[in-house]
Amino acid sequence: MEKVNQTFFLSHGSPTLSIDDTLEARQFFKSWTHKVLPQKPKSILVISAHWDTKYPTVNTVLRNSTIHDFSGFPDPMYKLKYEAPGAIELGKRVKELLMKEGGMKRVDEDTKRGLDHGAWVPLMLMYPEADIPIVQLSVQSNQNGSYHYNMGKALASLKDEGVLIIGSGSATHNLRKLDNSITHGASVPWALEFDIWLRDSLLQGRYGDVNEWEVKAPNAKMAHPWPEHLYPLHVAMGAAGEDAKAEQIHTSWQLGTLSYSSYSFTSPL
Repeated sequence: MEKVNQTFFLSHGSPTLSIDDTLEARQFFKSWTHKVLPQKPKSILVISAHWDTKYPTVNTVLRNSTIHDFSGFPDPMYKLKYEAPGAIELGKRVKELLMKEGGMKRVDEDTKRGLDHGAWVPLMLMYPEADIPIVQLSVQSNQNGSYHYNMGKALASLKDEGVLIIGSGSATHNLRKLDNSITHGASVPWALEFDIWLRDSLLQGRYGDVNEWEVKAPNAKMAHPWPEHLYPLHVAMGAAGEDAKAEQIHTSWQLGTLSYSSYSFTSPL
Protein backbone atom coordinates (compact mmCIF):
# COMPACT_ATOMS: atom_id res chain seq x y z
CA MET A 1 0.00 0.00 0.00
CA GLU A 2 1.36 3.37 -1.05
CA LYS A 3 1.66 5.97 1.68
CA VAL A 4 0.35 9.49 1.15
CA ASN A 5 2.84 11.92 2.64
CA GLN A 6 0.82 15.07 1.86
CA THR A 7 -2.32 16.57 3.33
CA PHE A 8 -4.28 19.43 1.78
CA PHE A 9 -6.35 22.47 2.61
CA LEU A 10 -8.65 23.47 -0.23
CA SER A 11 -10.68 26.67 -0.45
CA HIS A 12 -13.94 25.60 -2.08
CA GLY A 13 -15.37 29.10 -2.50
CA SER A 14 -18.85 29.36 -3.94
CA PRO A 15 -21.03 26.37 -4.92
CA THR A 16 -20.99 27.87 -8.46
CA LEU A 17 -17.56 26.27 -8.70
CA SER A 18 -19.56 23.21 -9.75
CA ILE A 19 -20.67 24.76 -13.08
CA ASP A 20 -18.85 28.06 -13.73
CA ASP A 21 -15.99 27.56 -16.18
CA THR A 22 -14.83 31.16 -15.82
CA LEU A 23 -13.55 30.47 -12.29
CA GLU A 24 -9.79 29.92 -12.20
CA ALA A 25 -10.23 27.64 -9.20
CA ARG A 26 -12.39 25.29 -11.27
CA GLN A 27 -9.52 24.75 -13.69
CA PHE A 28 -7.18 24.17 -10.74
CA PHE A 29 -9.39 21.45 -9.27
CA LYS A 30 -9.86 19.82 -12.68
CA SER A 31 -6.08 19.62 -13.13
CA TRP A 32 -5.63 17.88 -9.75
CA THR A 33 -4.50 14.41 -10.86
CA HIS A 34 -2.15 15.84 -13.53
CA LYS A 35 -0.55 18.68 -11.62
CA VAL A 36 -1.02 18.16 -7.89
CA LEU A 37 -1.41 14.50 -6.90
CA PRO A 38 -0.97 11.90 -9.67
CA GLN A 39 -1.01 9.08 -7.09
CA LYS A 40 -4.51 7.66 -6.60
CA PRO A 41 -5.32 7.35 -2.88
CA LYS A 42 -6.87 4.24 -1.38
CA SER A 43 -9.57 6.36 0.27
CA ILE A 44 -10.27 9.98 1.21
CA LEU A 45 -11.04 11.61 4.53
CA VAL A 46 -12.55 15.05 3.98
CA ILE A 47 -13.11 17.57 6.76
CA SER A 48 -15.71 20.03 5.50
CA ALA A 49 -16.66 23.40 6.94
CA HIS A 50 -20.29 22.64 6.10
CA TRP A 51 -20.67 19.93 8.71
CA ASP A 52 -20.51 21.59 12.10
CA THR A 53 -21.45 19.49 15.14
CA LYS A 54 -21.04 19.65 18.91
CA TYR A 55 -18.99 16.44 18.95
CA PRO A 56 -16.72 15.07 16.20
CA THR A 57 -18.83 12.96 13.86
CA VAL A 58 -17.98 10.67 10.94
CA ASN A 59 -20.39 9.48 8.29
CA THR A 60 -20.40 5.71 7.97
CA VAL A 61 -22.47 4.90 4.88
CA LEU A 62 -22.26 2.32 2.10
CA ARG A 63 -22.66 4.96 -0.60
CA ASN A 64 -22.54 8.73 -0.26
CA SER A 65 -25.59 10.72 -1.29
CA THR A 66 -25.19 14.28 -2.63
CA ILE A 67 -26.39 17.01 -0.29
CA HIS A 68 -27.41 20.23 -2.07
CA ASP A 69 -26.97 22.42 0.99
CA PHE A 70 -27.33 25.80 -0.73
CA SER A 71 -30.21 27.87 -2.04
CA GLY A 72 -30.87 30.47 -4.73
CA PHE A 73 -28.49 29.02 -7.31
CA PRO A 74 -29.13 27.92 -10.93
CA ASP A 75 -31.28 24.80 -11.37
CA PRO A 76 -28.59 22.62 -13.01
CA MET A 77 -26.59 22.67 -9.77
CA TYR A 78 -29.37 20.81 -7.94
CA LYS A 79 -29.24 17.99 -10.49
CA LEU A 80 -25.54 17.29 -9.97
CA LYS A 81 -24.75 14.03 -8.22
CA TYR A 82 -21.52 12.67 -6.78
CA GLU A 83 -22.29 9.28 -5.30
CA ALA A 84 -18.87 8.02 -4.31
CA PRO A 85 -18.70 4.87 -2.18
CA GLY A 86 -18.58 5.29 1.57
CA ALA A 87 -15.74 3.91 3.68
CA ILE A 88 -17.28 2.49 6.82
CA GLU A 89 -14.06 0.87 8.08
CA LEU A 90 -12.16 4.14 7.63
CA GLY A 91 -14.90 5.99 9.51
CA LYS A 92 -14.55 3.60 12.43
CA ARG A 93 -10.75 3.94 12.27
CA VAL A 94 -11.07 7.76 12.43
CA LYS A 95 -13.31 7.40 15.46
CA GLU A 96 -10.85 5.01 17.13
CA LEU A 97 -7.86 7.32 16.51
CA LEU A 98 -9.66 10.42 17.77
CA MET A 99 -10.51 8.63 20.99
CA LYS A 100 -7.23 6.74 21.51
CA GLU A 101 -4.67 9.19 20.13
CA GLY A 102 -6.68 12.38 20.51
CA GLY A 103 -8.12 11.63 23.93
CA MET A 104 -11.64 12.54 22.84
CA LYS A 105 -14.35 11.20 25.09
CA ARG A 106 -17.06 11.13 22.46
CA VAL A 107 -17.03 10.67 18.68
CA ASP A 108 -20.33 10.02 16.91
CA GLU A 109 -21.22 8.10 13.76
CA ASP A 110 -23.87 9.27 11.31
CA THR A 111 -25.19 6.34 9.28
CA LYS A 112 -27.35 8.45 6.91
CA ARG A 113 -25.46 11.61 5.96
CA GLY A 114 -23.84 11.91 2.53
CA LEU A 115 -21.43 14.54 1.22
CA ASP A 116 -22.14 18.27 1.57
CA HIS A 117 -21.05 20.75 -1.09
CA GLY A 118 -17.79 21.50 0.74
CA ALA A 119 -16.87 17.91 -0.04
CA TRP A 120 -18.56 16.91 -3.29
CA VAL A 121 -18.07 20.09 -5.34
CA PRO A 122 -14.25 20.03 -5.28
CA LEU A 123 -14.08 16.21 -5.32
CA MET A 124 -16.36 16.03 -8.35
CA LEU A 125 -13.81 18.11 -10.26
CA MET A 126 -10.75 16.34 -8.80
CA TYR A 127 -11.97 12.73 -9.07
CA PRO A 128 -14.92 12.78 -11.53
CA GLU A 129 -15.13 8.96 -11.68
CA ALA A 130 -16.45 8.98 -8.08
CA ASP A 131 -14.76 5.62 -7.50
CA ILE A 132 -12.68 6.40 -4.39
CA PRO A 133 -14.29 5.60 -1.00
CA ILE A 134 -14.92 8.78 1.01
CA VAL A 135 -15.59 9.54 4.67
CA GLN A 136 -16.52 12.96 6.03
CA LEU A 137 -15.53 14.32 9.44
CA SER A 138 -17.25 17.30 11.04
CA VAL A 139 -15.75 20.44 12.57
CA GLN A 140 -16.69 21.88 15.97
CA SER A 141 -17.10 25.66 15.72
CA ASN A 142 -17.50 25.84 19.52
CA GLN A 143 -13.80 24.83 19.76
CA ASN A 144 -10.61 26.60 18.60
CA GLY A 145 -7.76 26.19 16.12
CA SER A 146 -5.50 24.23 18.49
CA TYR A 147 -8.31 21.73 19.14
CA HIS A 148 -8.62 21.07 15.40
CA TYR A 149 -4.83 20.93 14.98
CA ASN A 150 -4.69 18.24 17.68
CA MET A 151 -7.54 16.43 15.97
CA GLY A 152 -5.36 16.31 12.85
CA LYS A 153 -2.34 15.09 14.85
CA ALA A 154 -4.43 12.17 16.12
CA LEU A 155 -5.22 11.20 12.51
CA ALA A 156 -1.66 11.49 11.14
CA SER A 157 -1.09 7.73 10.91
CA LEU A 158 -3.88 7.42 8.32
CA LYS A 159 -1.45 8.77 5.72
CA ASP A 160 0.61 5.59 6.16
CA GLU A 161 -2.54 3.60 5.37
CA GLY A 162 -2.97 5.26 1.95
CA VAL A 163 -5.63 7.76 3.09
CA LEU A 164 -5.71 11.22 1.51
CA ILE A 165 -6.65 13.82 4.16
CA ILE A 166 -8.32 16.94 2.79
CA GLY A 167 -9.57 19.93 4.75
CA SER A 168 -12.16 21.83 2.69
CA GLY A 169 -13.02 25.34 3.80
CA SER A 170 -12.08 28.84 2.72
CA ALA A 171 -9.04 31.04 3.32
CA THR A 172 -11.44 33.97 3.77
CA HIS A 173 -15.17 33.64 4.35
CA ASN A 174 -17.40 36.64 4.98
CA LEU A 175 -20.49 36.21 2.84
CA ARG A 176 -21.91 39.57 3.95
CA LYS A 177 -18.98 41.35 2.32
CA LEU A 178 -19.12 39.78 -1.15
CA ASP A 179 -18.84 42.60 -3.69
CA ASN A 180 -20.24 42.30 -7.23
CA SER A 181 -18.63 45.58 -8.22
CA ILE A 182 -15.08 44.24 -7.89
CA THR A 183 -13.44 43.45 -11.22
CA HIS A 184 -12.90 39.78 -12.01
CA GLY A 185 -10.05 38.28 -10.00
CA ALA A 186 -9.38 41.37 -7.88
CA SER A 187 -9.54 41.49 -4.07
CA VAL A 188 -10.35 44.10 -1.42
CA PRO A 189 -7.51 45.21 0.89
CA TRP A 190 -8.69 43.68 4.19
CA ALA A 191 -9.25 40.25 2.60
CA LEU A 192 -5.94 40.33 0.75
CA GLU A 193 -4.08 41.31 3.92
CA PHE A 194 -5.50 38.33 5.82
CA ASP A 195 -4.83 36.01 2.87
CA ILE A 196 -1.19 37.12 2.64
CA TRP A 197 -0.71 36.76 6.40
CA LEU A 198 -2.08 33.22 6.22
CA ARG A 199 0.14 32.36 3.26
CA ASP A 200 3.30 33.74 4.89
CA SER A 201 2.57 32.08 8.23
CA LEU A 202 2.07 28.70 6.57
CA LEU A 203 5.05 28.95 4.23
CA GLN A 204 7.30 29.98 7.13
CA GLY A 205 6.05 27.05 9.23
CA ARG A 206 4.50 29.30 11.88
CA TYR A 207 1.72 26.82 12.60
CA GLY A 208 1.45 28.02 16.21
CA ASP A 209 0.48 31.48 14.91
CA VAL A 210 -2.10 29.94 12.60
CA ASN A 211 -3.57 28.04 15.57
CA GLU A 212 -3.96 31.44 17.30
CA TRP A 213 -5.17 33.23 14.17
CA GLU A 214 -7.92 35.16 16.01
CA VAL A 215 -5.28 37.23 17.86
CA LYS A 216 -2.34 36.97 15.44
CA ALA A 217 -3.92 37.68 12.06
CA PRO A 218 -4.90 41.09 10.67
CA ASN A 219 -8.66 41.53 10.09
CA ALA A 220 -9.31 38.10 11.60
CA LYS A 221 -12.94 38.76 12.54
CA MET A 222 -13.64 40.40 9.19
CA ALA A 223 -12.13 37.51 7.23
CA HIS A 224 -13.91 34.90 9.37
CA PRO A 225 -16.89 36.23 11.36
CA TRP A 226 -17.45 32.54 12.20
CA PRO A 227 -14.49 30.16 12.31
CA GLU A 228 -15.83 26.97 10.74
CA HIS A 229 -14.33 27.64 7.27
CA LEU A 230 -10.79 27.89 8.66
CA TYR A 231 -10.84 24.86 10.98
CA PRO A 232 -10.42 22.28 8.16
CA LEU A 233 -7.02 23.95 7.60
CA HIS A 234 -5.98 23.22 11.18
CA VAL A 235 -6.90 19.54 10.81
CA ALA A 236 -4.86 19.22 7.60
CA MET A 237 -1.92 21.04 9.25
CA GLY A 238 -2.03 18.82 12.33
CA ALA A 239 -2.23 15.62 10.28
CA ALA A 240 0.90 16.65 8.34
CA GLY A 241 2.91 17.36 11.52
CA GLU A 242 4.89 20.31 12.84
CA ASP A 243 7.87 19.61 10.54
CA ALA A 244 5.69 19.55 7.41
CA LYS A 245 6.51 21.96 4.61
CA ALA A 246 3.59 24.04 3.35
CA GLU A 247 3.20 25.12 -0.26
CA GLN A 248 0.55 27.33 -1.82
CA ILE A 249 -0.85 25.31 -4.71
CA HIS A 250 -3.49 27.77 -5.89
CA THR A 251 -4.71 31.31 -5.35
CA SER A 252 -7.53 33.26 -7.00
CA TRP A 253 -10.45 35.45 -5.96
CA GLN A 254 -14.20 35.70 -6.47
CA LEU A 255 -16.41 38.73 -5.71
CA GLY A 256 -13.51 40.60 -4.13
CA THR A 257 -13.52 38.91 -0.75
CA LEU A 258 -13.65 35.15 -1.36
CA SER A 259 -10.18 33.63 -1.52
CA TYR A 260 -9.53 30.29 -3.18
CA SER A 261 -6.02 30.01 -1.68
CA SER A 262 -5.20 26.33 -1.24
CA TYR A 263 -2.23 24.56 0.33
CA SER A 264 -0.37 21.28 0.46
CA PHE A 265 1.52 20.08 3.55
CA THR A 266 4.31 17.63 2.83
CA SER A 267 5.50 15.51 5.75
CA PRO A 268 9.20 14.63 5.96
CA LEU A 269 9.86 11.06 4.84
